[in-house]
Amino acid sequence: MDANQRSRSNPYGMDEACRNCPALCETRTQVVHGYGDVAADFLFVGERPTPSADERGVPFAAPKTETESESESESEPESGTTLRRILERLGLCDSTSPADEPAVENVYLTNLTRCRDPVRRPTDEEIGNCEPYLNAEIRMINPEILIPVGERALSELGVEYTTTPAEELSLPADHGRRIRGRGFELVPMIDPREQTDDQTQAWLEAFVDLMASDYRQTKGRQER
Repeated sequence: MDANQRSRSNPYGMDEACRNCPALCETRTQVVHGYGDVAADFLFVGERPTPSADERGVPFAAPKTETESESESESEPESGTTLRRILERLGLCDSTSPADEPAVENVYLTNLTRCRDPVRRPTDEEIGNCEPYLNAEIRMINPEILIPVGERALSELGVEYTTTPAEELSLPADHGRRIRGRGFELVPMIDPREQTDDQTQAWLEAFVDLMASDYRQTKGRQER
């Protein structure tokens, strides 16, 4: 983690009482801003906080129990793997760190939206309301690799940060594929909770190859 960084949680001090989306203010437990290393090469972006993220305040937080998904809609399963397990397998998260304070290194976690409705997915307006937060994080971190997690994140980041026509970007076709962006590469990922074991292994192998490559761009970044 950056030597000058005091906390992994909301390191930029973004508004934790944000009321830009009145409907979500009524359903959220808390505002879930970004978490992680502000000098990260790898920035993961999901669609919205998971149920456990809404509870703990950490994006992509894993469920406490295997049965936590009972109140969730069928469109958002809690089965499968978790992003934390994937990061642990890549050596980017200390497996002994607590669930509400994962010790991630060279990784930053965030979402298109910062608040959660337990039933529905975010509207286009709500994603637009949160866009300044996401843009600020991407601009300040200036990562090398953006990892859109899920179809919605791929669609939004693809339009903003690549020259590839939006209709040519999709999952599972682009799962683990390196896509040239505007100053970044994108490596999309199917939501870990929806991945098969084969899909998880395929993405891990692709990302291990990326980490072993000369993936850094010439963007005036400080040496890590």
